[in-house]
Amino acid sequence: MAYQTYEKRLLKEVQEGPIPKHIAIIMDGNRRFARELGIEPTDGHLKGKDKLEEVTDWCLEVGVKILTVFAFSTENLKRKTQEIDKLMALFTENFRRAGDDERAHKHGIRVRALGQRNLLPKEVQDAIAYAEEKTKDYDNYFFNIAVAYGSREEILRAIKNIADDVKNGNLNSDDIDEKVFSSYLYTADLPDPDLVLRTSGEERVSNFLLWQLAYSELYFADIYWPGFRKVEFLRAIRSYQKRQRRFGT
Repeated sequence: MAYQTYEKRLLKEVQEGPIPKHIAIIMDGNRRFARELGIEPTDGHLKGKDKLEEVTDWCLEVGVKILTVFAFSTENLKRKTQEIDKLMALFTENFRRAGDDERAHKHGIRVRALGQRNLLPKEVQDAIAYAEEKTKDYDNYFFNIAVAYGSREEILRAIKNIADDVKNGNLNSDDIDEKVFSSYLYTADLPDPDLVLRTSGEERVSNFLLWQLAYSELYFADIYWPGFRKVEFLRAIRSYQKRQRRFGT
């Protein structure tokens, strides 16, 4: 009862302040959560998937327009085959579910994947295409899932594409600035994150949105992702609201 009262009070306080338009989350700690409970890593990922469903609802409740989550890095491809296979099956299931999610169609949420989808199994690629096609006309909210993603790779990819366009005469090198460079990234049509949140107590960004988070506010929660609570989500936003953003000035 005390927790529920505090949660309601915190929610009211947060709703009265400026809400970050774009929140990015490094969902860390699924496997360690599973280890502490003595369950299989895959079960930890399942609980992490359930938590993402909750967080999506929390974002809708407070009015966050863009949610970008780091679900699977290129480095994660080095994990054991059995774990990766189960994760890929989970991605396949959940991208298809996202395409059919009544929340997406009710609220106008566009679902997209960020990353090297060519590194993913065909069934995952097909599921991503399904979710993106079903929600492509929506622009009220944006839900971005970084999978097979690495920010250094994203930047290198942008540099190569810019070099090709300059070589082919489609771009003048003198016209290259921050705005032009950003247009070659996966997040080309999105504003940079206002708030980057990481769970598990680790305080690093782990090759996630390195260009985009140059002026983002950072918040680190000392709790594993599946155990992430709504009050911690609200505390992160409250912390953001209390900061003075200077953007390098």
